[in-house]
Amino acid sequence: MTEDKWLRLYLTHRRWLERAGWSALLLGSAAANTVTVNLDIRRAGLGFEPWEPAVWEFSSALVWMALIPWILRMSDSRPLRWGQIGRHLPWHLLFALVTSVAHVLGMVALRKLAYRAQDAVYDFGDWPLEFFYEALKDVRSYAFVLVVAGAYRLLVWRWQGEASLLAEPPEPTPAPEAVPQPAPAAVSAPVPEMPEHLDPPNPPDRPERLLVKKLGKEFLLPIAEIEWVQACGNYVNLHRQQHDYPLRSSLGAFEQRLDPSDFVRVHRGYLVRLSLIEAIEPTEAGDAHLRLRDGSRVPCSRTYLERLRQRLV
Repeated sequence: MTEDKWLRLYLTHRRWLERAGWSALLLGSAAANTVTVNLDIRRAGLGFEPWEPAVWEFSSALVWMALIPWILRMSDSRPLRWGQIGRHLPWHLLFALVTSVAHVLGMVALRKLAYRAQDAVYDFGDWPLEFFYEALKDVRSYAFVLVVAGAYRLLVWRWQGEASLLAEPPEPTPAPEAVPQPAPAAVSAPVPEMPEHLDPPNPPDRPERLLVKKLGKEFLLPIAEIEWVQACGNYVNLHRQQHDYPLRSSLGAFEQRLDPSDFVRVHRGYLVRLSLIEAIEPTEAGDAHLRLRDGSRVPCSRTYLERLRQRLV
């Protein structure tokens, strides 16, 4: 199977593969910790049943599985990239503490249910002290999730290929102007210069192709083959034939480089090629989903819905 086929297969099942990866990581860690905690209990001669460490570890892992999607959303909305760390790091510290509260309450509830099923009683202990202990661990776990997610996304981006604008050729150096000679005395009055505000504005640069670097190789991506564009933190994902090519740019800045007759804004975070829209599927909330020719769907917010309908008429 070629590299592109592996990539297409991965992208088709990406959501489920990511969930399976996080589940394997958390549940595998819980199983390993259950074994080591049981060994420590036997060595210390403590009076715990063998099933109790399993309840402790797996209750924590299940709550983390529910919290990880929210952590990843926070990572997307407040990316910790160079130049933004000072502004976004306090938000992550606050969200890590909120995550810790949710983690502690969730795992304690699961443990109480599991103990009740065994006709036993679970005691969390001194709440302030235990919560402080759990918060220290949870902040580290929160940072670990961000590191793993960042490394994974970097690997996927390198696999897919990252796009960049082609370097523009340097502008030619103007030739030196000739030194003007003194005019005769009988020269007519000079013609007044055109005011600057009447000069025609320069048309925006609209590149026809982008340079994509993929695993040490380079190829050109025609703008005409981009189907839709999605904002993602400091990047925009350029979607083409089930592939996403990240480009470091804001959505608004990249929109200025596109031909407005080809692309239309349909959402705060999406641009779509107008000619590929096949149907508008309204939702009960007043928004809509756009079905494209290849069967994919893109969200359309009510803010842009009426304007889109006028463009499609």
